[in-house]
Amino acid sequence: MTGDLEGRHALVTGGGTGIGRAIAEALRDAGAAVTVTGRRRAVLAAVEGCTPVAMDVAEEQSVADGVAEARAANGPVHICVANAGIAEGRSLRDADAAFWRRMMAVNLDGTYHTFRACLPDMLEAGWGRAIAVSSIAGLKGLRGASAYTASKHGMIGLVRGLAADFVQKPLTVNAICPAYVDTDIVTTNLASLQARGLTEAQANAAILGANPHGRLIEADEVASLALWLCSEGARSVNGQALQVSGGEF
Repeated sequence: MTGDLEGRHALVTGGGTGIGRAIAEALRDAGAAVTVTGRRRAVLAAVEGCTPVAMDVAEEQSVADGVAEARAANGPVHICVANAGIAEGRSLRDADAAFWRRMMAVNLDGTYHTFRACLPDMLEAGWGRAIAVSSIAGLKGLRGASAYTASKHGMIGLVRGLAADFVQKPLTVNAICPAYVDTDIVTTNLASLQARGLTEAQANAAILGANPHGRLIEADEVASLALWLCSEGARSVNGQALQVSGGEF
């Protein structure tokens, strides 16, 4: 797909690491001008060939300012990947209001803020792709992580609602739902499981066992799906929650 996205501007939130970085690099290699956003500009600056913009997706004004900066650097946004998110499991008893609000503010509100800031560019251009990186937890309950599960379900609801709103327009809105991906978030989760009393072997078995094919998914596998969703071949794929999960049904 090299060069297929020339003339397009893609904005990827949480683009400095993990899945976001893999998606940003794939879009860059396909010819798009790519803006990567996140709270740590130094991390973003390490993504070669992309424009770094410091932005906190939980804050509406920060997103508005960040998208304006991205637009000034690379033109109107044609591809918006709402990838920034946090993942932490807590029982409902341990998930106080502050924890709940932080989970929703980053995962769900952040997707809303980002899409809302970018969709006008796509409508004016007459072409667009909006992609939310949700989770397999957006399609089923994740034990011990009710707040995270609710935030990821909410992202899919937002995607489906927007797809219905703009179904007659030349843009698509979809969600990608990965299972456990080999990123820093999984490393953090492994440490959290061990802190709860599991051995290293038990923690690894718990994470790997959650993926039906018994291995962690690579970030480039998720990026490949995002890239396809940006292709002309996916122009009628709209309002979908697509799994990258190794066999979940």
